[in-house]
Amino acid sequence: MENIQSMVFFLLGMWLFITRRRQALFERRLQAARRNTAEKMRRVWELLEDHPFPRRRRRRQMMLQLLLKRRRRPSIWVVHRSNMWWDQIVPGFTRAEWVRHFRMSEATFLDICSKLRPAMEKRDTNFRVCVPLKKRVAVALWKLATNSEYRSIGYLFGVSKTTVCRCLREFCSAACALLLPCHIRFPDPEMLAGTAADIEARWGLPRCVGAIDGSHIPIIAPQEKHWDFINARGWHSIILQGVVDGKGLFWSACAGMAGGLRHARALRESLLWETAEQGCLEPGYYILGDSPYPLKTWLLKAFQQDSTLMPEQRAFNESVRCARTTVRTAFSRLKGRWRCLTKTNDRDIQVVKSMVLTCCALHNICERQGEEYRDRWDTPAVTTMQDANDEEEEEEEGGHVRDDVVRFLRDVTT
Repeated sequence: MENIQSMVFFLLGMWLFITRRRQALFERRLQAARRNTAEKMRRVWELLEDHPFPRRRRRRQMMLQLLLKRRRRPSIWVVHRSNMWWDQIVPGFTRAEWVRHFRMSEATFLDICSKLRPAMEKRDTNFRVCVPLKKRVAVALWKLATNSEYRSIGYLFGVSKTTVCRCLREFCSAACALLLPCHIRFPDPEMLAGTAADIEARWGLPRCVGAIDGSHIPIIAPQEKHWDFINARGWHSIILQGVVDGKGLFWSACAGMAGGLRHARALRESLLWETAEQGCLEPGYYILGDSPYPLKTWLLKAFQQDSTLMPEQRAFNESVRCARTTVRTAFSRLKGRWRCLTKTNDRDIQVVKSMVLTCCALHNICERQGEEYRDRWDTPAVTTMQDANDEEEEEEEGGHVRDDVVRFLRDVTT
C-alpha cells in the first residue's frame, strides 16, 4: 500500500513540475514577444518623429493611435431591399388580381401555405430575420406561373436571386412530398366507378376511367448524353406523361424521361405500366390512348383509319376522339396556367422534374377549387408528343376488349 502511495505522489510531483515548467516557458516567450512589439513601436515612433514635414507627421501619429485603439467588432453584411410591393401592394389585391398574378385566389393560396408549413416554415436567428412562409410560397408560384428571370422576381419581392432559387427548390420539394400524394394518386375502386360513370354519361364509353397522353417540357441540353433528350422536333426536352379523368384532373403523372423516347417506350418506363401490368387496375376498366400506344386489355385505342372499317368501328373511333379531348384540354390548361412548362428551364433535370409534378398537383388543386382560367393564357400550340416515323404496334392483346366495347356501342345505338 505504501508503495502505491509513493508512486502516486511521485507521478503527481512529476506532473506538477512539468506544468510549472511549461508555464514558466510560456511567460518568458510572452514577455519576449511584448519586448519585440514595444521595440517595433519605438522604431515606428522614431521614424515619425524624424519626418521632415510636421503636419504630415502629426497626421500619421493620429492615424497610428486610432489604429492601435480601434478594436474590430463583428458585423453582419446584409443588403437592404425594398419590400413595399409585397408589404403594401399585395395585401390590397382583389380576387381577380390574385388569379392574374398567382393563378389562384387568396383562399387557395393560404390553404397551400398551411399544408406546406411543416416542410417550409423557418425561424428567425440572431443574425437576421427569415423570409416569411407566405412570401416564399408566393415567390415560387410567381416563378412557376411566369418563368420570369430570378433577377426580376428578386427585385419585385425584395429578395436576392439566390433566395428566389432556394424558394423554388424548397417549394417544389415540399409540394412533391405533401401535395402530390394527396391530389395525384392511383384511383381506388370507388373513384374508378365514379370516373367510369362520368365518362360513360358524356361519351358513351363503358368502364373507361381516363385518357393518356404525353407532352414535351423544354430544357437546356444536359451535360451527359444530351442526344437522348432531343425529340422529334429537334430540341431538348423531357417527357410528361399523364392520365386524365373525365373532369380534366390528373390521377397519374410521370415526368423526367428523355425527350427522344417514343410513346410506347416512355409508357413502359413509367410507373403506370408496372402498376397496370401487375393487375392493380381492376379488370374491365381501361384508359384511352393514341395510335402510337400499344393495345392492351387496360389500354385501348382507335382503329386504324381506312376504307374497310365498319360503321360501328367508325362510331367507336369518333367516341374515342371525343373522349380524348379531355386530356388535350388538360395539358393545354396546365401549360397555360403554369407558363414555366412552355419555356426552356435552366435548372437541373431533377429540379425540372419536381417543377413539372408540382405544376400537375397545382393544376388539380385549382381545378377542384373552381379557380378561374382565362382564355388568353392558352398557349399558341401545346407541345404534345410526336414520334418520328410512327409505326403501328403489334396488337397481341386487348383486341377482344375493344371488340366488346364496339358491340356495346352498336347495341346501345340500335
